Amino acid sequence: MSVIHVNWQEQFKTEVLDYKWIVILDFWAEWCGPCRMLGPIMEELSNDYEWKDVKIAKVNVDENNEIAWVFQVSSIPAVFIMKDGKPVDSIIGANPKWVYINKIEALKSN
Repeated sequence: MSVIHVNWQEQFKTEVLDYKWIVILDFWAEWCGPCRMLGPIMEELSNDYEWKDVKIAKVNVDENNEIAWVFQVSSIPAVFIMKDGKPVDSIIGANPKWVYINKIEALKSN
């Protein structure tokens, strides 16, 4: 599975809000250096968790500011960890891959 790029009108509800497992929701922008550093990590996580009830989704804040507004994103990269369509945790800034793995594994064990 590759990273899914979602937007409000077409995919956000079905790909994120209606998903009954874990979604890692990455708010980013093309001009953001730390966001570009985080991109390959999100791709790796998508490959690592393929077929394991974890979806990686990205939202470009410049193209989908309505979604960013709903989540009150004021700094990027901002990663929200969603479970059953609801945010349960968030991480601001680019972090090493293990930070995201630890959050995912903690949720999977609950």
